[in-house]
Amino acid sequence: MIVLYPYFQKDNEKTIAHQKFIEITQECISKIFSCHNLEIPEIRVSHPIKGRITEAIHKNAKDLLDHEKTIYYERMAFIIRIPSITEDIQENPLELTIGGVRAYNQENLYNRKFMEKFKFFIGFQNLVCCNLCVNSDGYVENMRVSSYQELQNSILQVLQKYEAEKHLNQMKQLPEYSLTEQQFAQLLGKTRLYQHLPKKEKENLQISELTFNDSQFTNIAKDYYQDESFCRDSVGDINLWKAYNLFTQSNKSSYIDRFLERNVNALNFIKSIQKTMIDKSYHWFLS
Repeated sequence: MIVLYPYFQKDNEKTIAHQKFIEITQECISKIFSCHNLEIPEIRVSHPIKGRITEAIHKNAKDLLDHEKTIYYERMAFIIRIPSITEDIQENPLELTIGGVRAYNQENLYNRKFMEKFKFFIGFQNLVCCNLCVNSDGYVENMRVSSYQELQNSILQVLQKYEAEKHLNQMKQLPEYSLTEQQFAQLLGKTRLYQHLPKKEKENLQISELTFNDSQFTNIAKDYYQDESFCRDSVGDINLWKAYNLFTQSNKSSYIDRFLERNVNALNFIKSIQKTMIDKSYHWFLS
């Protein structure tokens, strides 16, 4: 089977292929972390787009030979770990992890070639559960480039600006703060109301954004009782590190084109809860 990548139809210009995105990322990581070894990229693809070569255009699908079939994948996500850069939070080993997401469905392939969209991140992966821990300063939701060189420059810029120590310190503070069973139950109850709050009311009350869906909140509630690593303690309390991991755990059910945004949202939301517990300020989810 021939692996292809699509072209912009009006000018027949090629897109930046998924594999080239991964290769350029590897090159950038090697420049910034030159003293460290990289693991082989882990890649996930979805939404296959099947086709055929011109010579087989009139054949029935069942009669196609392998060399007459073509395929490309609409969506792709990958991560690359650096095993020599690690940290530990509550006996959870974290490993520096870099990756990205590409989705051709977010490009207008029926038009002329223009800026192409990529998502890119650097953060840590919790090796106990493989949850990703991504902060907003290590994530670019809308990286728009038109060439290999621009893609490389944009990736290098993110890697150079990322403050790993600051990110880790934020996460290390989370185990110091805990929610009671009543507070956690109230928080989850408010998530149901949040989905239906009028937009103006959200803005007036300055309510923290929460982008998870109902089925993910159901998983969080279940894991509060059942998760082996991040469930409640013997009196029903749960610290914010464990609560954060319940959110990132539930996020694994997201499509790859929404996964990273929700991962960043999880940390921002938990940090807003932490801030409230520090300065006793108003927080709609706990009010």
